[in-house]
Amino acid sequence: MSDTAALASSESLNPLLARLLEMGGPVMIVLIALAAIGAITFVYLILTGTLYAPRLSGRIKALVADWQQAPDRVRPYDLRRQAGRYARMNPLLHLVLDTIEARQQGRDLQQIRTTVARDAQQALEPFEAPLKIIEVIAALAPLLGLLGTVMGMMEAFSAMAATEGRANASQLSGGIYEALTTTAAGLVIAIPFAALAAWVEFRLRRIHKTVNATLVTVLNQDHTGARADAPSAEPAPAKPDPSEIRHQGRPRFAHATG
Repeated sequence: MSDTAALASSESLNPLLARLLEMGGPVMIVLIALAAIGAITFVYLILTGTLYAPRLSGRIKALVADWQQAPDRVRPYDLRRQAGRYARMNPLLHLVLDTIEARQQGRDLQQIRTTVARDAQQALEPFEAPLKIIEVIAALAPLLGLLGTVMGMMEAFSAMAATEGRANASQLSGGIYEALTTTAAGLVIAIPFAALAAWVEFRLRRIHKTVNATLVTVLNQDHTGARADAPSAEPAPAKPDPSEIRHQGRPRFAHATG
């Protein structure tokens, strides 16, 4: 029964696509291709984000709490071995463990900041290219639709000129109707992709804030158990300022830290 319904649906869809291609011409083909590319990109973005996006899990919250209470008892190597496969896919876990390990080894604080900023930037880079693709599709679709309409109108009025103005109103309105089809198709494609792009960017900014807050908390905690900015007999390292830890390129989001 389901096979029969699927066959009937495909048979009804094919004439619709053929009609759209006939009415829109080459521009409609480009619009359909853009819609397909955008859908595939969004599915890829969702799957990649589910598996590889930095996320503040309960394990990381407990790790940061242990680091604040008893820094010397945190063992990054053991925690890496104990983490499951899904936890190891979380870039934030590796960022936190690498930062803790660097603090315990007594590395230069400025060098740690630079390394953390670079690694945090790399953790979100896989999501910036798909977001850009979706944004480009949302911007191009209405322009392509308008181009198709202009081309259709030119064809309609050209046909009217060829008949020396003897074309009746029904013929002219039919040509205009077909020309406006591409504009409608462009808007139908652009509106949902514009909304998706805004939602994805909002989610990336939320992730950035989570990464930033978590890593700054780890950086501000001294591995001896005192706060990194606590007064002492000797001059203490400057308190990590999130605005100072920046990627050297031009990141879309100021990560970790910046």
